[in-house]
Amino acid sequence: MYDPDGLIEAELPLDREPYECLVKAVLAWTGEDTLATRDYEQIALQLTGHARALVADARRRADQLPKSSGPWALADVVLREAEGRLSATLEGTVRCVQNRARLVRALCERLDRLEAALAPERDVPSGG
Repeated sequence: MYDPDGLIEAELPLDREPYECLVKAVLAWTGEDTLATRDYEQIALQLTGHARALVADARRRADQLPKSSGPWALADVVLREAEGRLSATLEGTVRCVQNRARLVRALCERLDRLEAALAPERDVPSGG
């Protein structure tokens, strides 16, 4: 499908629950690498894909806020940092997968804060 403005994606809610479970499991790992390198790479790819979807969703929500607002400024910093971290090469290691899991967790928290910042704007009655 041709969707240069990301409108289709904007209408679909992110299913965060499976990824939140994956993040919890990955962050609970301790000790040595016990999976095959390819398994770690696949998990990292899953988390990376979800992180990219979270970045896009957070960017759309942040763009609804005034650019001079504190929540927008903080979101902009967090999203730029996330994009930088997402550009790092994936490795088939526990450390790499856990770093992606931490990024997903941080993006979920940022998205929740943006949603809270947008809520008062949605509750304001229109003038009339």
